[in-house]
Amino acid sequence: MSASRKPWAALFDWDGVIIDSAAAHERSWERLAEENRFPLPEDHFLLGFGMRNEVIIPEILRWTTDPYRIRALSLRKESLYREVIRDEGVTPLPGVEPYLQSLHLAGIPCVVGTSPHLANVETILDVLQFHRYFQDIVSSEDVRRGKPDPEVFLLAARKAGTDPENCVVFEDAHHGIQAAKSAGMKAVGVLTTHPGGKLAGADRLVTRLDELPLDGSPPV
Repeated sequence: MSASRKPWAALFDWDGVIIDSAAAHERSWERLAEENRFPLPEDHFLLGFGMRNEVIIPEILRWTTDPYRIRALSLRKESLYREVIRDEGVTPLPGVEPYLQSLHLAGIPCVVGTSPHLANVETILDVLQFHRYFQDIVSSEDVRRGKPDPEVFLLAARKAGTDPENCVVFEDAHHGIQAAKSAGMKAVGVLTTHPGGKLAGADRLVTRLDELPLDGSPPV
């Protein structure tokens, strides 16, 4: 893909690519347990890492199996997460802002394609003042099927105003790389959650985004 011949768009996963929100998520679970006087196992966060709240609450924490109570607790947990972000702040991963700035200056459309709630992403964009870098967001509310299904990135391509073959996806997870390739897109694997490891199927691997060209040209 050549920058001089064909325009391209950058589609970004969120956690592990733009930010590391693990500490804020762990703190929000602690606040939820405290306000409900629920027990919280010491290893709960590692056991539930990457799982949806609707699985963590009944199967990992064993707080309740009532669907309505699970839903209420899940929504409250996400509200507390946003409180933690606003109270304690968040920083982008190293190298993220220089790379986003280079794409912004080059006029490359950037869209977030991720599984967190839209309100969570927008809260962080507000705190970081990153709204100018992204023209749109595709979140869990917009899709019926999660990664590795390509739905999230196909919708992100439409929001970017281009075809899938013109898109490069930035991902830190195997399912995300698989979703990108299923969508017919190039994929850059960011080794934040797999340090020193591999992301099968990625067209290029980096440890931080500013290892990529800062002139707006496609990274792969």
